[in-house]
Amino acid sequence: MSAMNYKGYSARIEYDDADEIFFGRIAGITDGVSFHADTVKDLKAAFHEAVDDYIRTCAAIGKPPQKSYSGQLMLRVSPEVHAAAARAAELSGKSLNAWGEEALKQAAA
Repeated sequence: MSAMNYKGYSARIEYDDADEIFFGRIAGITDGVSFHADTVKDLKAAFHEAVDDYIRTCAAIGKPPQKSYSGQLMLRVSPEVHAAAARAAELSGKSLNAWGEEALKQAAA
């Protein structure tokens, strides 16, 4: 799996060997926006077109396009994991939020 980025939007890219096409879907939005092409160059153009069309369509219907996350994340974990994370944060001299952000950045990289 790979990803593309354009105008603050990201897309997950996959390859369908049976149809011999690349396809993608814009990630992080609830609206279903997908695209496909036969070559990587054409896929990039199709992704840009899909993002631009999504933004234009939202404007035409008076709906703000979904774009970014608020930065607030609610996780439900077991009490044991919560306690271990809080302990690790304290031992590293960081708040649980700062420690968790660092851990998520490393895991997402």
